[in-house]
Amino acid sequence: MTSYLPNLARDNLSYYTIPIALVVALAPRMYAANAYKAATNKPVSEKVKSLPRSFNQIVSDDPAVDSKTKSRILRAGAAVDNSLENLGIFAAAVTAGNAAGVGAGRMNALSIGYVAVRFAYNHIYIFQDLVPPPTRSLAYMTGALLCMAMFVQAGMTMNARTLL
Repeated sequence: MTSYLPNLARDNLSYYTIPIALVVALAPRMYAANAYKAATNKPVSEKVKSLPRSFNQIVSDDPAVDSKTKSRILRAGAAVDNSLENLGIFAAAVTAGNAAGVGAGRMNALSIGYVAVRFAYNHIYIFQDLVPPPTRSLAYMTGALLCMAMFVQAGMTMNARTLL
């Protein structure tokens, strides 16, 4: 019987993790909008839809939102910003690794690991009042190291080719 599941050691799925990383990066914005709606019992205003960068100011100025929820909503916005800032580095690392010919298994492990760590980082960032303080830094550094590992693997693979 034929399996439709990919073989992670043979099939390169790392390019597919780039749009998944984008979804993971934008997910905290959905949380923020839903948390704001739940706290105020009103939908996101037309002003926010036309000027999305004003959302944090609207949340900060709204007295209907308690301080704990307000902090989480604002941290969700910061998690989106941080994830989007790191997305370009991740995409470049995946592209460099694949262009250099790093093995599919290694690229899959590094890129899937990065997406999993970013998912965890976003949750840790938003709910940092529930986790120990160094956890967020540890998650961030793990993601950065996974990207660096992809670049290093690309360099090592290219060097091995040119030295032959």
